[in-house]
Amino acid sequence: MPVKSFEEYAEKHQKWKEQLQQLRELLLSTELEESIKWGAPTYVLNNKNVVGLGSFKNHCALWFFNGALLQQNTKLLVNAQEEKTKALRQIRFKENDQLQLSVLKKYVEEAIQLQKDGKEIKPRKSKPIEIPTELEKAFKNDASLKSAFEKFTKGKQREFTEHIANAKREATRISRLQKCIPMIKAGIGLNDKYRK
Repeated sequence: MPVKSFEEYAEKHQKWKEQLQQLRELLLSTELEESIKWGAPTYVLNNKNVVGLGSFKNHCALWFFNGALLQQNTKLLVNAQEEKTKALRQIRFKENDQLQLSVLKKYVEEAIQLQKDGKEIKPRKSKPIEIPTELEKAFKNDASLKSAFEKFTKGKQREFTEHIANAKREATRISRLQKCIPMIKAGIGLNDKYRK
């Protein structure tokens, strides 16, 4: 079930609950408003995403939607997915890390100012999705598979196609396809388990 509140999110991520609570208090001490987007707490200014919270297996993070534009406060920023994320940056926290809230607040304040100034990195137009041969054949043999695939967002379609196509050996591509087919038919994205 999708998370509907910060409290639900924190309950689902007990390991990080204390740090998430501290980060939330920091964010709510600013003019940002709390919402839930993509199943995680997201903090917005005039309906524009500024900062988000994320919990993972080995760390929790403070996400900056236009973190690549930060200039004064950059030392702690990490690009979580080189080559994939143009604007997003995060600050990661491991278990038992003591949060330096006064330092973090400077990052948040700069991010808010960037938003007020209307500065943002526009997503580039994505290249067309290339369907691997193995998936194309599966579509020809099963119209319901193709129909289910087309219901996904372009991003989720790309995750499936790249996952299959990036295997070097044909046997591996076929094996990946076989694992993806039930997920596609069930409407489950390849990386949905990481988005909860």
